[in-house]
Amino acid sequence: MSKIKVSVERIDGLCNLPMKVGDYFYVEDSKLYVPEGKYICIWALQSLMPIFPILAVRDNLEKTHWVKKVKNFSCPDPKGLVQFRLDVIE
Repeated sequence: MSKIKVSVERIDGLCNLPMKVGDYFYVEDSKLYVPEGKYICIWALQSLMPIFPILAVRDNLEKTHWVKKVKNFSCPDPKGLVQFRLDVIE
């Protein structure tokens, strides 16, 4: 699986965790790399997890596949409204 960088791009609400715009973590294979002293909400993580395997094989997808057009994904918390950007690191 490719290495995926997940960054906090925007917070439109109130996040209960001390996440800030610019915070990030990496997913590579089945490993999660969070910088020391930083956090990732498990609810946000569970909403992003189905996307990781799709991004890992995105080069094999049709040009019109939706995952090639979408970069931002939202936290499921309607009060937090954290927007994450997912980038595949080659």
